[in-house]
Amino acid sequence: MRVATDIGGTFTDLVYVDGEGNIGVAKSPTTPPNFEQGVIDVISKSEVDPQSIQTFIHGTTVIINALTERTGVTTGLITTAGFRDVLEIARGNRPDLFNLRYEKPEPFVERYLRQEVSERMNQLGEVVLPLDEERIKELVDYFKKENVDAIAVAYLHAYKNPAHEIRTVELIEKLWPEVAVTASHEVTKEWREYERTNTAVLNSYVKPIASSYINRLNGRLGELGTGELRYIMQSNGGTTTFEQAKQTPINMVESGPVAGIYGAAYLGEIIGEKNIIAFDIGGTTAKCSLIADGEVKVSTDYYIEKDEYNAGYPIKTPVVDIVEIGNGGGSIAWIDEGGALKVGPQSAGSVPGPVAYGQGGTEPTTTDANLLTGRLSAGNFDYDVDMGRVKEAIKEKVADRFGMEPEDGALGIIRIANSNMLNALKLISVRKGYDPRDFTLVAFGGGGSMHAPALAKELGVGKVVVPIASPVFSAWGMLMTDLRHDYIQTYIARVNGLDLKKFNNEWDELADTATAQFQEEKIAKENIRLLRFADMRYAGQEHTVKVPLVSGPITQESIQQLICDFHELHEKNYTFKIEDAETEIVNLHLTAFGSIEKPTLKKLETGVGSVTEALKENRPVYYEQEGWVDTDVYDRQKLGPDMTFNGPAIIEEQAAVTVIYPGQSALIDDYGNLIIETEVR
Repeated sequence: MRVATDIGGTFTDLVYVDGEGNIGVAKSPTTPPNFEQGVIDVISKSEVDPQSIQTFIHGTTVIINALTERTGVTTGLITTAGFRDVLEIARGNRPDLFNLRYEKPEPFVERYLRQEVSERMNQLGEVVLPLDEERIKELVDYFKKENVDAIAVAYLHAYKNPAHEIRTVELIEKLWPEVAVTASHEVTKEWREYERTNTAVLNSYVKPIASSYINRLNGRLGELGTGELRYIMQSNGGTTTFEQAKQTPINMVESGPVAGIYGAAYLGEIIGEKNIIAFDIGGTTAKCSLIADGEVKVSTDYYIEKDEYNAGYPIKTPVVDIVEIGNGGGSIAWIDEGGALKVGPQSAGSVPGPVAYGQGGTEPTTTDANLLTGRLSAGNFDYDVDMGRVKEAIKEKVADRFGMEPEDGALGIIRIANSNMLNALKLISVRKGYDPRDFTLVAFGGGGSMHAPALAKELGVGKVVVPIASPVFSAWGMLMTDLRHDYIQTYIARVNGLDLKKFNNEWDELADTATAQFQEEKIAKENIRLLRFADMRYAGQEHTVKVPLVSGPITQESIQQLICDFHELHEKNYTFKIEDAETEIVNLHLTAFGSIEKPTLKKLETGVGSVTEALKENRPVYYEQEGWVDTDVYDRQKLGPDMTFNGPAIIEEQAAVTVIYPGQSALIDDYGNLIIETEVR
């Protein structure tokens, strides 16, 4: 049996697939700060025999929580003499030019803990000044005195030659083996001094936190008697071993959300949809990502806490391109100083949760609004729902402020939440030159299916797919992923006149590194797949375009193809190309996959039951412009392949509800996926 668990802000999800392809799911409340307890709870709730678990895959929010909540450890930085303030100087880019109160982000390492050492490499990786080893010994004593728990080492041009960083780490580990250490070249070999230094610092900042958490989880799983194949989801969409995750935990910064994106891409292959907008709504956030022609976008230009007012903190590791907003089932509705209704980003979480939970929550949330408008049924909650209290909360906090009925106030909350989500969907589609009408919306998470059909009508998307196990689809996606490692090396060279022998040798070295790492992770050579990309630009430009490179030895013919592909991709990304301009390579990017066994999806039995047998009840639902409409409610577990029906309708399943609007039709496919179609004008 293969089991995947995903820790969210509100719930911890579990999906299992047995040897016959049968899928089972479970949800349990997330348990901060002891997140591993939520994992053990959900395994218990699923009633899976722990000793039957052969492979365990895990997605966690521990890293992003530690960064955003500033709960990491006291960290010191050792850097090249003259560069201790690179974190403070940062970049001059101001996201809001007219904000007179703008302040740069506070560095994660205070200045007294940023220390310099005499050493220097030039841009070619040649030693200009040898490493002052005595200074390293002095700094170890200094950091001990300052009660530092982790150290980051970031030297100038270490991406080209990490010899001084390697020696510094050796000395620190010999003098102080207990301290956590990160050298910048271990997490990124790309240039850009500020971004590389910040990434190394953040990795050290969370390293002890990650090690402690993974060790606790590993211990609890061992006590249960689960199998030893245990993996953790990374931000690049692949998995890695528990041991590797402890060394570079910064690669787990978006551990949970990306699994759903890759799950959507994998599902797209199965159902014949290559252009997909993946849309995930949980209890706290809504996340979306665009998959064009089956390709999931991965970038190293990732920031935490970046928005229109804040520059954020760069993390130079591969992360799936995701837009995330603070809108989910637990998002709180509130009135701002100007009297306007807002929804989120504040969330009621799982404790105390929405008013409907009856656990002490007093602020109306999106969940409460969906309950009052009939989209959700009080009988499907794990709590005794006091509808009078829900109605009163929406009436007092929202409806009375605008002189309207409670159900209109609830519908207003839903419309504001939908508007926020619509803006996020436009950011990844319309704003990047893609027509949403060319895409299929795959909706998952606890709230994805409830909001997606309405958003599809607004966005002009003709088809919505609600996959089987949609409430825990991110965990399902983990079951479909391979081990993955990305190796990125800055390699600046003009394409014309490129030394092909040297160029091929660089790729061979990256391939050897990838193969060696997979061998340590017990992946057979025949199960390793390598993809090559070159980050390219026109000479004199600042930013790059990622261009795929053919496999095998690089020849003059493949170089010409690379240049042609670059021109086309540059035009697609930036609307223009300059075919007679000189081009140059900036980075080499090798993506290495280690294939692991995946479960086989089981088709549903045909000819079992009928739509009428799946009908649970008929209840009034409040629709915009329609008012209260008597709506058929179906049990998804009883819906079989080829069953069809028209909206308005509600489809209920464990932990999720799908709302089908008037004018929309629905079909169940062979795998149990719900296909909703809207006529696109």
